[in-house]
Amino acid sequence: MARAPAPFAAYEWLIAWRYLRAKRADGGVSVMTWISLIGITLAVFALIATLAVRSGFRAEFVDTILGSNAHVTVYTAGEVNEQGQILRTIAEYETMAEKVAEVPGVIRAAPLVKGQVMASSRGRNAGIEVFGISEADIQTIPRIANPETAVGSLERFNEGIAIGSGVARELGLALGDTIKLISPDGVKTAFGVSPRVKNYEVVYIFTAGRYDIDRTRAYMPFGEAQLYFNREGAADEIEVMIDDPENVDQLTLPILRAAGASAMVWTWRDASGGFLRALEIEDNVMFVIMSVLVLIAAMNIVSGLIMLVKNKGRDIGILRTMGLTEGAVLRVFFICGAATGIIGTILGVILGCLFAIYIDPIFSFVNYVAGGGVWDPSVRGIYELPAKLNLSDVLSAIFLSLGLSFVVTIFPARRAARMNPVEALRYE
Repeated sequence: MARAPAPFAAYEWLIAWRYLRAKRADGGVSVMTWISLIGITLAVFALIATLAVRSGFRAEFVDTILGSNAHVTVYTAGEVNEQGQILRTIAEYETMAEKVAEVPGVIRAAPLVKGQVMASSRGRNAGIEVFGISEADIQTIPRIANPETAVGSLERFNEGIAIGSGVARELGLALGDTIKLISPDGVKTAFGVSPRVKNYEVVYIFTAGRYDIDRTRAYMPFGEAQLYFNREGAADEIEVMIDDPENVDQLTLPILRAAGASAMVWTWRDASGGFLRALEIEDNVMFVIMSVLVLIAAMNIVSGLIMLVKNKGRDIGILRTMGLTEGAVLRVFFICGAATGIIGTILGVILGCLFAIYIDPIFSFVNYVAGGGVWDPSVRGIYELPAKLNLSDVLSAIFLSLGLSFVVTIFPARRAARMNPVEALRYE
């Protein structure tokens, strides 16, 4: 007794390949096959490109936050003075910073003085935020000490002031120029508080990679900031950097305990949590939308297979009368549909990966064709469209595309397998 051939035998692949490459005049559906192939390719490409841009945007946004800002900010609840004013300065800032720095997982804890002032130069004015910090501590801020671009050197930090490239552009400043800072909370006199005005030399210009940071931020030596903002012997807050910012919640309580009873903390997640949650919701919605596009493209395979089954009814009847089983017929047409899905998925993955890798020249070309202004950093915060390829994103696109292609192929394949050979040959 002859043994039945194994599933997906060579002859099944041979028949499926012949049907796939058949021309329209021979009863094939090569045009529909090409349409299905192109649809799957474009859908997978769009899905991978969207996931790459999504991952890149979040990574770039988080990197600029963690590279330019404190991971955890420690400040005090405040004390009421004799005049009834609430003072939130930290008198024992050195002791507090030392205790916080001893917490396992903390890289450094630096006292800061912060204030908002009016900057002026050559008849131009801009509101900026000044951070008073020591030279040793500013050297440990990645996006400031090692920015995308920089002019000057932090070795002269104690001799002047460091400003963002956006501030320099707004005020028309260059390295070595003088910037005038005007603070409304200046010297107290018998006639009230007079504004404090002081000139500083620009010794360093940085580009941190975030428009809002480069446009509004400046750094000056810690001691000078204490004098300028009337913080003699005090600091406004403690800037804390940790080794694993993604797990900042685990260090919040130890840092709070080390800082003391009156201390309060504010993490980078608290500051940007709303935006990150909005990004997560948008990511999920975009994935669903792109998945629907893949499903629509996969449905083209169904259309092509239905037409193929209809055109090959006579062949199916002959194959069945020759002894081909229902399972063999099902596998033949399943191979036809699955092959289209596999090839389209491979091509879509290649195009999507190439798009993510070469997104900068592609976007530059689009910006050139559109006449510029396609990407506004003042709205989006970062200067260019980022893309980051993650293996998990590529695999999810592959599994989604192949899964949908295989599932939708089963129904027309079953229809072909259940076709009655007598009915198929009755009118032939």
